[in-house]
Amino acid sequence: MSFGNAARSILGCTMTDRTMQERLDDLQERREEALQAGSERSITRQHNKGKLLARERIEYFLDDGSFQEVDQMARHRAHEAGLPDRSYTDGVVTGWGTVDGRKVFLYAQDFTVMGGAVGEVHAEKIHKVQDMAMSVGAPIIGLNDSGGARIQEGVVALDGYGGIFRRNVAASGVIPQISVILGPCAGGAVYSPAMTDFIFMVRETSHMFITGPDVVKTVTGEEVTLEELGGAGSHSSKSGVATFVSDSEHDVLDAVKVLLSFLPSNNLEPAPTFEPVDDPGRSTPELRELMPDSSSLPYDMTKVIEAIVDDGDFMEYFPHWAKSIVCGFARMGGRSVGIVANQPMILAGVLDIESASKAARFVRTCDAFGIPLVTLIDVPGFLPGVDQEYGGIIRHGAKLLYAYCEATVPRISVVTRKAYGGAYVVMDSKAVGSDLTFAWPTAELAVMGPQGAVEIVNRRELLEIDDEGARAARKDELVDDYLDQYANPYIAAERGYVDEVIDPADTRSKVIAGLDMLVTKREEQPRRKHGIVPL
Repeated sequence: MSFGNAARSILGCTMTDRTMQERLDDLQERREEALQAGSERSITRQHNKGKLLARERIEYFLDDGSFQEVDQMARHRAHEAGLPDRSYTDGVVTGWGTVDGRKVFLYAQDFTVMGGAVGEVHAEKIHKVQDMAMSVGAPIIGLNDSGGARIQEGVVALDGYGGIFRRNVAASGVIPQISVILGPCAGGAVYSPAMTDFIFMVRETSHMFITGPDVVKTVTGEEVTLEELGGAGSHSSKSGVATFVSDSEHDVLDAVKVLLSFLPSNNLEPAPTFEPVDDPGRSTPELRELMPDSSSLPYDMTKVIEAIVDDGDFMEYFPHWAKSIVCGFARMGGRSVGIVANQPMILAGVLDIESASKAARFVRTCDAFGIPLVTLIDVPGFLPGVDQEYGGIIRHGAKLLYAYCEATVPRISVVTRKAYGGAYVVMDSKAVGSDLTFAWPTAELAVMGPQGAVEIVNRRELLEIDDEGARAARKDELVDDYLDQYANPYIAAERGYVDEVIDPADTRSKVIAGLDMLVTKREEQPRRKHGIVPL
């Protein structure tokens, strides 16, 4: 007996003699089966809805040939559940690749395989790429297209979701987490995207909701369409869930690439920088003409932003929600910056519940990833009203105040016009830690607007004037005096609350020079487990 046969006899093995080529052929067959995944019918249905397949999305999004798949041969183990479909991948394609040469991890749920429903193995695959992304410090992108938890797997599926949620929280502020909703995302499944940093949606094809229209009608009697309840339009303009919205899957994936270009790979690395084509010392004389002569007239703050940032390139954050404040990413001198600015075109630029929450989240996101903050201030105050008070404007306004006070990144603010009361303090004033504060000559820094101030301070004098015309004339005089004596940038500059009153034409060069100076800023917070944000 030969040594090999003896060994087989001793070990009790039943080895089949197969050539390497036969084994490779078997591997190729399995790979082809995994690549096909869903049935022809389900693939056709997906395409007829105008939706790409999971692998088509990955191929379009990543650099050519860069995708490295993991767990391609994974299949569910829920034999007792009676699931007939044991397709490879288990309804989600996972792995890593590059975008513009930078490493990213991603998972793409495959609606053609069991509706992309999440079961035990499906969740384990997502857990694995989440752990990989954390361990190497790279962004993770979730391409969501799922019918939700796999009902047949019961509590096992729910446990899988819990593992995803826990990893979302562990990765928060450590690596960028981006969710792209490319189909349905319902029930508990919405909470993973909700805990990521950015949510992208596609009009007409993306939907997010806790309970669908049928359940809403049964419980509340309200009739609402799927699009009205959980579509991209609703979530980008009403609920504040969808950060960015596009018209097609290709457009939304392109937008994710643009966003990644502003973000670092993790919280310990700097954001990407580019050699600026736009001259850092470029003057912006058009800003002199932008400001109306009357402080009661609006102007478009986005024009200020586009004038001072590199090449006028600005990626606005939540552009359709809480529009009285403008937030977004840009570059100045080739360096990524986060812009926060009041918008006088909408409600005169007041802070309200939604705008404060929007800006607070943005400030904390920038601070977590080391992106400097540039704040453009023209704020007349907080929005008054019973609804605002009952809705918690105090609590929500405190979120923005807390976010700025906690931020340790370089912070530069520019007061363009109104800077009144507590709202000014909240908008990254010198008092809460702004590193540099500039003001245009049109800036009005005061406890409150001149009209309200005069009515309080000079109330008795005005009441003693019987003639209405004379009273109005005297009030105008007192308003002018108030503006001259109190509501101007020079009083603040005398005390150092404003570092310099500048020509609007110098705004870009002054801010970039300040950012260059602050690039080595180091600031440590007190040791603690974490602060208690007024949520």
